[in-house]
Amino acid sequence: MISKLHSYFFPKLVAIMLPLSLAAQLRGIPAFVVIPNTAPKCKVANVRRYGGHVIFCEPTMQSREETAIRVLQEIGAVLVPSSNDVRIISGQGTLSLEFLDQAPKLETLIVPISGGGLLSGVVIGAKSKNPAIQVLGAEPKGGDDAAQSKACGRLVSLSHTNTIADGLRASMGDITWPIVRDLVDDIITVDDGEILEAMRYNYEVLKVAVEPSAAIGLAAVLSDNFKKNSRWNCSQNIGIVISGGECGFRCSMGITFTDYQDVIFLEGS
Repeated sequence: MISKLHSYFFPKLVAIMLPLSLAAQLRGIPAFVVIPNTAPKCKVANVRRYGGHVIFCEPTMQSREETAIRVLQEIGAVLVPSSNDVRIISGQGTLSLEFLDQAPKLETLIVPISGGGLLSGVVIGAKSKNPAIQVLGAEPKGGDDAAQSKACGRLVSLSHTNTIADGLRASMGDITWPIVRDLVDDIITVDDGEILEAMRYNYEVLKVAVEPSAAIGLAAVLSDNFKKNSRWNCSQNIGIVISGGECGFRCSMGITFTDYQDVIFLEGS
């Protein structure tokens, strides 16, 4: 299908913008990616490395949508939504099917939430195989629109977010919100300090390079909030979706290895 397109365009979502940029490059099709001007340099560099054309916008949903409309009008590309689309949700849902095939005894799945596409797909897939499984979203406190929405029963949009998890700053849409509202069991929120500690654990213990947005699931499990909630911590078999490794070397060394900064600076002097 991609070979039939003249050009295509999609807003910022690391989970799809890198593989689609590469797929477009291999087919000789231009791909245009809207990225907030606050995005980490490593994410911008990787999009360009895979052949994507970067278009910057302000770090708000309104700016992203307005930029998308302008670019679509100018180049006539096909839009690939970042999350609020049944095709995106269906594709991401295969993750939970594979997860449960490999670990059929899972009792709880914890998934990062931003626009809700990944979480929506995972919860539909997981509960279709095991209706009793608990599916929880993990969200930064500095961008907790999903938690607020679940708490009050209506879709909440934030005018401003403040979190190092830059991949989790989007809001749910009219398709993802009803799925999250009706099927997701709960949303766990963690602060940036807890996210950084989870990044450290990933590097030092699991030997896995992750960005803040991907570390949030582990941060949720390790948080006091999780440990003290009897509805969440009753499971013995917990699965965590770790999605995203767009964290540059400077970010890794400067943020997660602060205990070793003196040694690093001495060796480099």
